[in-house]
Amino acid sequence: MTTDIDQAADVDQLGPIDYIVVEFPGNRMTGEAFPLLVDLVDRGIIRILDLAFVRKETNGTVTTLSQVDLDRLKVVEAALFEGAASGLLGQDDLDEAAKALEPNSSAAVLIYENSWAAPFARALRRAGGQLVASGRIPVQSLLDALDASEPVGGPAPEPRSGS
Repeated sequence: MTTDIDQAADVDQLGPIDYIVVEFPGNRMTGEAFPLLVDLVDRGIIRILDLAFVRKETNGTVTTLSQVDLDRLKVVEAALFEGAASGLLGQDDLDEAAKALEPNSSAAVLIYENSWAAPFARALRRAGGQLVASGRIPVQSLLDALDASEPVGGPAPEPRSGS
């Protein structure tokens, strides 16, 4: 499910690299999303570079979860990604990710390449382009902005044509 990154050969071929930290309050990981993640990989949309799991206890202690831990939690689908490690994700990164978690939660930390965008990224690099900003807009923020942009009382009336 993962491919090692050969620094010299692959860097110019890479698509954008992103990471996500997905929290599961109450340590309720179900594995439901794993088949969809596998589908993204199988279709060449993403390439998984690193995938790790952490748990934050009620007292704030952070533990990196092993495959045995995940099996005990009945997240057997995680075995599909066992060994997904390019070396980009270190313990300091997991500790930083854990700071965002509420106590008594688990999280998946995923680093992935947007393989679908690699040809576009290569073309930009060949043209001398450099990424200077990037970001994500959370769905709730988008919905809030759309709600705020709608006039009170509904859409604005159509302008009248001159007589």
